[in-house]
Amino acid sequence: MRLWSVHPKYFDRQALTACWREGLLAQAVISEPGKGYSRHPQLRRFHETDEPRAAIGDYLSAIVDEADARGYRFTRDKIRMTGFGRALPVNDGQLAYEWTHLLAKLERRSPSVLERWRGVPIPDPHPGFTVVSGPIAEWEKVAMADPGRSSTGQQEAGT
Repeated sequence: MRLWSVHPKYFDRQALTACWREGLLAQAVISEPGKGYSRHPQLRRFHETDEPRAAIGDYLSAIVDEADARGYRFTRDKIRMTGFGRALPVNDGQLAYEWTHLLAKLERRSPSVLERWRGVPIPDPHPGFTVVSGPIAEWEKVAMADPGRSSTGQQEAGT
């Protein structure tokens, strides 16, 4: 499951549809604890709010807004609840990690989309997030060995 912190405007078609599908799965397990991937690490940031169902609904709303802007037909009625109305924090280290991860995916499957965004050093966050200073999130599963992280997943001091 990947619930991107990166703004969906940067996604290719595959990332946008996958994020929508995985966001709907996240909404289902947040709404019905104990089912499916209810303990998935990426859900922590929603579970840590006072209104997790509204927070994931607001997250999904931004995904469907991007789909609408592109002329795709995602069913907004699948969003069960919205109205959280506050941005969740995302560490700048997490955003940078996800950006590198997304660019690698675009390089493999959507070179034209990669060309459009290649010059962006720091992406905008998903509208449901606000950037704060900090390392890659402790819940993130880093795909490759990262010399800036310890074996527990935290970034080492001074990196």
